[in-house]
Parts: sequence; structure tokens; C-alpha cells
Amino acid sequence: MKKQRVVLCLALGLLAACQQTGGFPSDGASPYAPAGISSLRDSVDGLTVGHRLMAAGEYELAVKAYLRAAGEQGINVDVLSALGSANLKLGRLGQAEKLLRDAIKEDGTFVPAWNNLGVVLMETGKTGEAERVFRTAYALDSGESDEIRDNLRLALAKIENPAYVDPQDEYNFALVRRGFGEYLLLSTP
Repeated sequence: MKKQRVVLCLALGLLAACQQTGGFPSDGASPYAPAGISSLRDSVDGLTVGHRLMAAGEYELAVKAYLRAAGEQGINVDVLSALGSANLKLGRLGQAEKLLRDAIKEDGTFVPAWNNLGVVLMETGKTGEAERVFRTAYALDSGESDEIRDNLRLALAKIENPAYVDPQDEYNFALVRRGFGEYLLLSTP
């Protein structure tokens, strides 16, 4: 009796497997599930997302967005500079310095990388080198950025008087490139 039930169940299973289900049309369509919609086509650029997260103070998430941008675009000066800026905001000064120096090696005319490197050097007490870096950033920017000029002024004041404290509670400035020729100033009071 048990044997007959097992044989009957196997026979019904085989018949069910052979039956048409009305799934895919028989016009030569793929037997596999549809691929769906590519979300990468409509996604926002990782650099843009990272810049928005930086402005919102979400520096760790910004690092992740910049790493996504690196995966999409490759490692370029924008990504290196953005990662350096995010690490600067997180207090990872060694990593920030390395990334910003790599960005400058990639493109020696990229103003935000020069300025942000100057900020890192100021934070690590390398005021003399920071002053030279700010001078380079200011020259490359043709003196158009008030923020870079202020950073250079602060570095010069600290060289003349190492105990100098900014009268405005030492704002830390960092430039982040948002697009061609457009810069966003990020500051923390």
C-alpha cells in the first residue's frame, strides 16, 4: 500500500513537470527571468551624493559615496581630493594628507586639492609647508578665492607668531569641487 502511494506521487509529479504553465511565450523569448531595470542608469553620481553628505555633516557616509564614485569613474583627481576632504573632516589627517598628495600628483593644477592639503598641514603643525601650499593654491586660483586668501593669511600669521589664534574661533575651511569650475566651501564653526 505504501509502495503504491509513492509510485502514484512520483507519477503525478512527473506529469505536473511536463505540463505547460503559460509562463514564457513560445516566440523565442529567453527562458530566464527578465533582467529588470538597471538602477545604475538613473542613479546620482557618487561625487554629487558625497558632496551633499559632506554638507550635511555625514562624513563617513560621504567616504562610502566617494568610494562608489571611484568604482564608477575610476581613481581620478576629483575622487582623490573628495576622499581627502572627507578624511580631513573625520580627523584622519594621515590618510587625508596621502590622498591629497596623490590628487596633486594626478593633476598639479587642481586648486581644491592644494588648499585642502594646506589645511591638513596646518592641522598637523607643518605651518611652513602649509604656507607654501596655500601660496600655490592662491596662485593657481589667480587670487579669486577669498577663502584661500584667508587660509594663506592665517598660515602667515601663525608663522610670524606660533601662538596665534584666529579671532573667529579658528574656522577650518576646505574646498570641494562640485563640477567644472564650481567650488563649495565647507566650514565647521
